[in-house]
Formats: sequence, C-alpha cells, structure tokens
Amino acid sequence: MIGSKNLSRQFSRSAVVQAIASTGPISRASLAKQVGLSKQTISEIVSDLENDGWITESGRTAGHVGRSATTYELVPSAAFVCAVDLGGTKVRAAIIDLACTVVAELTEPTDARGGVDVAQQIGRLCRKTAATADVDWSKVMFATVGVPGVPDQVSGSVRMAPNIDKIDAMDFAGALEKEIGCGVQVENDVNLAAIGEQWSGCASEVDNMAFVSLGTGIGAGIIVGGQIIRGALGAAGELGFLPFGADPFEPGSLKTGALERQAGSFGMINRYADLAGKNVEVKDLFDLAQAGDEHADSVLEETARLVARLVATIGAVVDPSMVVLGGSIGQRRELQKRIEIALAACFPNPIDIKRSELGDHAALVGSAAVGLAHLHHKIFAAGLNNVDIDLPQLSAPAWKGVA
Repeated sequence: MIGSKNLSRQFSRSAVVQAIASTGPISRASLAKQVGLSKQTISEIVSDLENDGWITESGRTAGHVGRSATTYELVPSAAFVCAVDLGGTKVRAAIIDLACTVVAELTEPTDARGGVDVAQQIGRLCRKTAATADVDWSKVMFATVGVPGVPDQVSGSVRMAPNIDKIDAMDFAGALEKEIGCGVQVENDVNLAAIGEQWSGCASEVDNMAFVSLGTGIGAGIIVGGQIIRGALGAAGELGFLPFGADPFEPGSLKTGALERQAGSFGMINRYADLAGKNVEVKDLFDLAQAGDEHADSVLEETARLVARLVATIGAVVDPSMVVLGGSIGQRRELQKRIEIALAACFPNPIDIKRSELGDHAALVGSAAVGLAHLHHKIFAAGLNNVDIDLPQLSAPAWKGVA
C-alpha cells in the first residue's frame, strides 16, 4: 500500500507541475479543478514544491467574487537543460530554463578533427553558453545532443555520420557525459527535428507525422501515435537508402543510398552538369529555374518527383497526416508546390505537405523538448516512465518563421 501511495503521489506531483507550467500563475483552487485532485492534496503538493524551491508565489487572483487567492508559478531558474545540434560544419548550443524559455544560444564551427575533440568542444560550448546568461552550471541537469547519424545505444558510437570524423569508432556518448558533466542523451538530429516541429512548430496539432530533411543527405524522423520511431538499430528513417533514384544494386548505393545519390544536393548538381555542361551550386539551381533555365527547371522537377515518391512510401507504410519538409533543399518554397502536384499524381490519400516552421533550429528545439521532458520526469515524477509529460511550447519566437 505504501508503494502504491507513493506512486500515486508522484503522478499527482507531475500533473500539478505541468498544470502550473502550462497555465501559471494559477491558484490552488484552480489547480484542484484542472488536475482533478482534492484541495487538501493540492495544498500538500504545492507546499512541498514551494519548500523545495520549484514554485513560488506570484501574486493573487483578481476580478473574482469573494476573497482573492494566492497564485503560483514555476521558478524558471531552478533548473536548466542544454540542447545541442551537432552538424558537419557548425555546432549550436542553447540553454533552456524550467519554464521552457531559451535563455542563451551560441554557435561555433565544428572542430574538423572530430572524435574526442568535438566532444570537448561541445562541453566547452555548453558551459560558455550558460555563462552568457549567468546560469550556474550546477543547475544544468541534463543535455540532449543531436547528431547527423545513428547513435548506437550499446557502444555509444555514432554510425552513418560521414561528415564528422571518428565518432563512429569511439564511445561518443560517454565522452560527452564526461565533458558536459551531467546526464546526456544522444539522438539523431532528424528525429529531433520531427519532435521539435510537433512540440513547437507546424505539426503541433498532429500525432502522426514525418519530418523529411533534404540537403546533402536525406533522412526522416517519423512520429506515430505521438512516439518517434527508431527501429531495431536506431536507423528508422534513413530514407536516402530507398531503392529508387539511382540503381540500388550499384556499389555506391550501399554507401550513400540510391535515392540520396539522385535527390540529394550532389545528385542535383551532377544532373544539371550532365544537362547543361557546367557546374553550379544547388542554391543557384533555384535562381536559374526562376529565370527560365530549362535545365535547372528539369532538375527541380525530377527532384520533386523523387521526393513525392519518398513521401508516398512513407504514406503507404505509416499513413501520416502531415509531412514537414526541412533541410537546405526541403524548405525551399519553390520545391513544395512541385512535390504536392507530383504526390497527388502518384498517391491516392491526402497528406498535408508543410515547410518547416522552425527552419535550421528544428533539431535544437527537439533537443530542448527531449531534455525538458527528461528533467520533468526525473525531478517531479521520480523517473516514472509511464508518466506523460505535456510541456508548454518553447518560448523562442526568434526561431520561428525562418524558412
């Protein structure tokens, strides 16, 4: 019975904190109505949270009949998480407080030496970012690091990350924990981008969606029933390896992926070179197509048809209501309409196609979501895995509308 009471108390404590985070400032009476607990239980939980320094009095209710009541809100500076987005050319770090507000963000070029040097760089950057907001590092309790590859949960290495040297041959996760000095979760960056868009982006109203990143590489983060799909080896969503585009049986397709060889940035550049007899950058293809270059238009049209086949494949397997396009190519407005037209011609069910609302911050927002959910589990639900964490949207308006 004691264990059962403690379990119930942890569920109740977590529900109260989430209500305060989402609605606060809020009174005890309003908490009791919203959470469905007795006023006595609410008073006990609120008193404990206040004594522990997690919430504080914020004022009194006004405009109501009868006596006013004390209202409570989270103490945002009571704890923080660090969100990191590691890419082949740059690494971003952000510090987010308990109330889901970004208090600092810094970016550096990624250390070209890779391996342990990158782990050390991330540790330094995280601390530097916290210092810019005068955050005591001892209050940073968890970090989530997005990586452009597949984290191996057994070895701690990161597979399929060709743009960052040596992290496939070491315990990268362990090195990060050593350098950062707190618990660390390493996650695929496209999975995090999907989580970010569902939490605080254009997919916040849907439970079944996919984030498709189109750039140098191609990948997808797939969410079904509100849960990210990782697969047996953590490689779910590596859609660059879909067996169309280039010949999937050519040796090069085992390394890069048949679809990625054609629909990725290098494939687009090579196709244009074959047609026009000259080399251009990917960004130039869009300008050339706009100016009436028939070869550039042909490349964009073929790329859109390949991406439509990719989206149709996702639709046939997991039936998402929305697909969000991101990455340097995917979030181009000129490609979206072409993809929508091609998809309607090859797939019978409607799928809403959106461009990323969070742009190149999508993975960082997802890192924040994972870190904050972990923090709330650990602090307020005693690590109970069966407690659903419903966080308010991230407060970082400068990160939105950048696509």
